[in-house]
Amino acid sequence: MRIAAIAFTDCGMALGRRLQKKVEGLTLSRCESGGLARWTERAFAENDALVFIGAAGIAVRAIAPYVRAKTSDPAVVVMDELGTFAIPVLSGHLGGANELAASLARYAGALPVITTATDVHGMFAVDSWARNQGLTVANPQRIKWISARLLAGETIRLKSLYPIAGQPPAHVELAEEDYDVLVSHRSRGRAEALRLVPRIVTVGIGCRRGTEQAAIEEAVSASLSKNGCHASAVEAVATIDLKADEPGLLDYCRSRDLPLVTYSAEELSAVPGSFTGSAFVKKTTGVDNVCERAAVRYSGGRLLTRKEAGNGVTVALAIREPDLKFGESV
Repeated sequence: MRIAAIAFTDCGMALGRRLQKKVEGLTLSRCESGGLARWTERAFAENDALVFIGAAGIAVRAIAPYVRAKTSDPAVVVMDELGTFAIPVLSGHLGGANELAASLARYAGALPVITTATDVHGMFAVDSWARNQGLTVANPQRIKWISARLLAGETIRLKSLYPIAGQPPAHVELAEEDYDVLVSHRSRGRAEALRLVPRIVTVGIGCRRGTEQAAIEEAVSASLSKNGCHASAVEAVATIDLKADEPGLLDYCRSRDLPLVTYSAEELSAVPGSFTGSAFVKKTTGVDNVCERAAVRYSGGRLLTRKEAGNGVTVALAIREPDLKFGESV
């Protein structure tokens, strides 16, 4: 987790240095005259969390121009310079500000000031659980509906396509029909349900030299759509090392914030299983199939779809089972 902290006084800097020794990934800056706006703009865009060591009002005014959406805003926590309180002020659940405030409070001997309703009442916070399990919230506008029902004492029904270890929390029951929350990599589901998408699909790609980003984008989107996969379920793109410097492929991965993982022909040849072989591909690359083997190699799971070709691009999808738990963080 990338955490940027800023302090305004010697006392605040002393607290920040103590936190640096305890919190991995925390960088500390001293606010120079007139530099807060520039620091906040950069830190807001480049970090997972911001920590302001100073007055809450300063933090609120500093971040106000950059606040956009709970699904993308970083966590923001305010601490007073004596380390008495740790207050999450933005992205308490999805961004992890509540958890960060609790951690900083432990290290500083402070009191975490948590104000989100589900936490105050000790209720299941579905968005916080989703974040801890590595699930993307596909329709965040439904979070409020789920939380309101829990706070009213109702029981919500959760359907998961995958096993979930542990016992469901209070007022949550597992269901197959009439569910309120769906955990699935698929793009289909009840329109009114809160949809949580695990990142468990690997896209294996083969392409001609010089293939443009648009062609790769079209091929991958078509494959995901044809096979009913939500775009948020993709965790990585895999291919042969001969394509490690392919501009169109690199541009596609950057545009989707996806890692590009490459393997040698020998590594791909060693992947066990039945794959769609091609004599031409083997002569060109040294292995009979790139996209299927690369997808399975990274995923460690099974093929979801075999090679689909078009416009100089071949695509295959592999899927693994997520490790989901109730009552634990990842």
